[in-house]
Amino acid sequence: MNRHFGLRTTILLFLLLPLAGTLLSAQDKFRLSGFLQPQFQYGEKDATLKVGTGNTRADKSFNRVGIRRGHVKLTYEEMLAAAVVQIDASEKGIVLRDAYIHLKEPWLKASALRAGVFDPPFGNEIVYTSSLRESPESSFIYQMLFPESRDMGVMLRLRAAPSSPWRLLTLDMALLAGNGVKMETDNRKDFTARLNASHDIGNTFRIAGGLSYYRGGVYQGTETVYHMQGKAFVADSDPYNKGRFAKREYRGADIQLSAPGRPWSCQLRAEYIGGYQPGSATGFQSRNASALPAYDTYVRHFRGGYVIFVQDIARTPLSSVLKYEWLDPNIRLSNEDIGQNGSTEADIRRNTLGIGMLWQPDRRIRLLICYEINRNETSTNLAGYGRDRKDNVLTIRLQYRF
Repeated sequence: MNRHFGLRTTILLFLLLPLAGTLLSAQDKFRLSGFLQPQFQYGEKDATLKVGTGNTRADKSFNRVGIRRGHVKLTYEEMLAAAVVQIDASEKGIVLRDAYIHLKEPWLKASALRAGVFDPPFGNEIVYTSSLRESPESSFIYQMLFPESRDMGVMLRLRAAPSSPWRLLTLDMALLAGNGVKMETDNRKDFTARLNASHDIGNTFRIAGGLSYYRGGVYQGTETVYHMQGKAFVADSDPYNKGRFAKREYRGADIQLSAPGRPWSCQLRAEYIGGYQPGSATGFQSRNASALPAYDTYVRHFRGGYVIFVQDIARTPLSSVLKYEWLDPNIRLSNEDIGQNGSTEADIRRNTLGIGMLWQPDRRIRLLICYEINRNETSTNLAGYGRDRKDNVLTIRLQYRF
């Protein structure tokens, strides 16, 4: 009996060896990564924090603790194809961040096709991973234009062969739903593209930059659409307006300069964005909901951007950070113009100066401390904005990457 048992076991093991080899091979193609960001924030009485609930004492400053991000990313890559799924888990729930297929062309393996949920190809900061970002959040203008920093669609990447003189250029073009990661609600697709170039000068200097364009439409939920004429919103009321699409158009330029590999390595990044944004009477932010809008459309001409400088401190794991950003959601209005002729808090300009310090003893651990000084336009014609709001924010964040 023992002899037969041993024979059956040997045969079974022999049959399972190919399957075990397949499983081990597949395991090598999976890659699990992510990062966790526990965070403490202190805000003045009018501040908006990224963790915890809002202020419950309108006349007092407040503080909150929470998990700003808990990203878990699973990648499976084999030959020319890869599948990526990433979620963000925190005390607020679980949110989808990425879910896409990436296919390389088989000849040069330089160009590629991507389909699913991913970063829209516009500008530099939107594709700059949160685990490497030196400021607490992406710039306010990106939070308004791309609320979830993701969208659904398909993207084509064109890049020349490594031996080509055009190898410095990359062109990304995408057709998007235009509604973040929420369910699509209309037949319209948005187009966006970015042409990027980068060049290394020896081992001491790197320069990169790009030009971006976004053209899409926002469903008009009523027959009334407001456009600026002079310093006033003027209504265009027409039954045919309902169901049409208001122009959503952005143009951007970005540049990145860095001097890596030195004791005092540093980098400078900047972006400028301008264009037209359809919103509501009281909201500038891009539509981000699984339902068609049912409010009047207000079209605003905006401008904004940011400049960030990061300086490593020689022979230490410390870096200093200085960032200035601004958003003017309506360049036709300023100060006392706001609060009249249909304008609201959605037309207020905002500027932020962030002063921070990074401690990075190794590639996995990072401590960020940043104090952001927020300033806004003032207008005695708009309640709550007769003077600068008290909304400065202190952020202390610990991060661990895996």
